[in-house]
Parts: sequence; C-alpha cells; structure tokens
Amino acid sequence: MPTVALFVPCYVDQFYPRVAEATLQLLERHGCKVVFPEDQACCGQPMANSGAAAEAVPHAERFLRTFEPYEYVVAPSGSCVSMVRHQYAGLVPAHPALEKVRHATYELCEFLHDVLGVRRVEGSFARTVGLHRSCHAQRELRLASGSERMVPPFDKVKTLLATLGGIRLVEPSRTDECCGFGGTFAVQEEAVSCLMGRDRLDDHAQAGAEVITGVDMSCLMHLDGLARKERRPVRILHVAEVLLGEEA
Repeated sequence: MPTVALFVPCYVDQFYPRVAEATLQLLERHGCKVVFPEDQACCGQPMANSGAAAEAVPHAERFLRTFEPYEYVVAPSGSCVSMVRHQYAGLVPAHPALEKVRHATYELCEFLHDVLGVRRVEGSFARTVGLHRSCHAQRELRLASGSERMVPPFDKVKTLLATLGGIRLVEPSRTDECCGFGGTFAVQEEAVSCLMGRDRLDDHAQAGAEVITGVDMSCLMHLDGLARKERRPVRILHVAEVLLGEEA
C-alpha cells in the first residue's frame, strides 16, 4: 500500500473542497494510504506566472520542505504539478529536496495511470461527457499526445474515463484548445479570456456534452462561471468527481 501525501491547491481548498474529498476517496479506493501534511500552502504558481519570481521562492521552499519526507505527492491539478516539476528548478536550483520532490509529484490521473497502473475504474457515470484538456496538463505533463505533435495518439485521462459504465464521451472539434483562464490573464485580459471560454463552451455544446470535466479546477472554474452567467445547461465537474462513478 503506497503512502501518498495529498496536496490541495489554494482554489480547491477555498472554493471546491469537494474535489479534495473526491481525490482522497479515489486514492483510497485504489489502495493508497493518504496523509495530509498540514504545513502545506500555495505552491507559488500565481506569483511565478505573474512575473513575481522572488515572491514565489518562499512558497517553493515551503512546498519542498513540507513534502520532502514522502514517497509520492499527488494533487488534483495539472498546473500546480507542472509548477513543481518544471518551474521550481529555476526558482530554487540549489535546494537539497528539489530533485526528490519534483520526481515524486504527480497529477491525480497521471498517478493512477502511470504509477498504480490503473486501466479500469469501477463504477458508472451515465451521462454524455466532454473532456477539457488543460494546457499545463496537456503540454507540460503530457497527459495526452496533443494535436500539434506527430506522435501516436494517447490520452491517460480519457483512458480512465472510458472504463466507467454508461459514460458517453464526446469530443469537441478543437480537442485541446485553451479555455482562456490562464490565472491573472483572466483578470488582465478579461474580454479575450471570456471569448476563449465561450468558444470552448460552444464547442462542447455542439458535441452534445451534458457534463464537462478535466484535471484542472482552475480552468473548470472559469468555464463554470461563464456557463452559470449565461444559464447554459451544462454541469462542470472535476475528473475526480466523475471517476468516483457516482451518477451526475
């Protein structure tokens, strides 16, 4: 039974605690012993992505110090995991725990697929579901092949979702286009961000999606806000919630 340290991103902790609970349940269902280090805080991504690298350094140091004792660190967020794995080396290159923690940190579906070797998820989810492939997860963590790459197609998240009983997966016409969130980009370039988000919602609607899911609650939060404002008949759920196999 592997011991997993659960990292809960800021926005999940504050706005979507149900996603953290679903992640915990999913890991335990697949045989993991899950611990929650209470010293954890923000990974520093908001600061780093806004150009405030110096302000991100203490957060990176705290993350490495907090999670260094654990064999695995798992988070329900592709962007936060990408921050740890790809950006920390530029922020704290000499930190003694850097390499250990970088290689121990996984996005939830990546951990299930690559480390635990899960190829079938028990349960059912009898809805028509569209998968939003977020940028960090797609292009930095390589959870899927990406439409711009000349490689054999693969998609770790879709592989897991497809095993749920009754689920109907539908594809938007532009399978891995950005939703427009981008953290502070959504604040600084609100009009462009909203247009990009509406494009994604329109594309999923045309495909017939009743539910939109994905690995990044930040992207899904953006889409959910737009959908609620415009009273669109679509439900937004994190992939951990869908993989639990409960009816929507």
